[in-house]
Amino acid sequence: MQAWTVHKFGHYREQLKLEEAAVPKVTGSDALIKVQAMGVNFFDLLVIAGKYQVKEPLPFVAGAEAAGEVVEAGDACDLKVGERVMTRNAGAFAEYMIAPRAATTSRLPEGMSYTDAAAFQFNYQTAYFALVHRANLKTAQYLLVHGGAGGVGTAAIQLGKALGARVIATAGSPEKLEICRQCGAEFLINYNTEDFAAKTMEFTAGKGADVIVDPVGGDVFDRSTRCIAWEGRILIIGFTSGRIPEIRTNKVLLKNMSVIGLWWGNYRLHNPQLIRQTQQRLYQLYDDGAIKPVVHSSIEFKNLPQALELIESRRSYGKIVIKVV
Repeated sequence: MQAWTVHKFGHYREQLKLEEAAVPKVTGSDALIKVQAMGVNFFDLLVIAGKYQVKEPLPFVAGAEAAGEVVEAGDACDLKVGERVMTRNAGAFAEYMIAPRAATTSRLPEGMSYTDAAAFQFNYQTAYFALVHRANLKTAQYLLVHGGAGGVGTAAIQLGKALGARVIATAGSPEKLEICRQCGAEFLINYNTEDFAAKTMEFTAGKGADVIVDPVGGDVFDRSTRCIAWEGRILIIGFTSGRIPEIRTNKVLLKNMSVIGLWWGNYRLHNPQLIRQTQQRLYQLYDDGAIKPVVHSSIEFKNLPQALELIESRRSYGKIVIKVV
């Protein structure tokens, strides 16, 4: 099979190579799938560069999210050959990959395309865990979503609206703000031309945002402490700005705020049952039309580095999907 492989950590332009590789061997409760589509995420850049929280052992096949058809199942796997699934596992940028049934592999709803499936699991699981499990977002509360046109951002806006929140979204251009509006954001802020903290206070009549989703970090986190409501919750999702921020704990005390971390991937080890339960809830919301992945583009497998370049340059929105043809 062909696979995008990394032999040395570094920039994807130098270190990501399309090579022939052996088809993985399946055992136990795992399945082998023929990949039909794969999702591309910001953290893929970090994994290839060796800058992610967990380093893959070299050499490795890059990518971590895909959808495809089961072609072989382990002795303890309840999936059948021919079933359509989505999965989150290392080695997704390949024609075949291992799908671990225990935690993050799910059968697709009948009406879900492979494109939607490849763009679904990471973004919506992350957003749902953040808003519901970690921040306990309530109806009519104000939700501020930074990077609202991104993959997690669009998912958080849609889910926030479905949960009855009043959603404020930030983005860096009129085009990306329009994506946020289409996803259900009620209030829009261009962070390149407006002070998002001041605008949030204006939109909320001086109260501030009850919940803030922050995948950016850096200065965005620092300024978010100026527009968080009393007893508000700031969700740390990631650090796409490149700077990991710090906070003076007197600010936490004075506003009775909570600063909450979310690394969704760790739930695969600590609470896989909650992932499975959440997936069924997300499928219901998908079937009801409350959520649907925003797909920027579909790119051919051989041109996968183009997708990483679009993410790196911040020229994409929603999710980029790679199709295997």
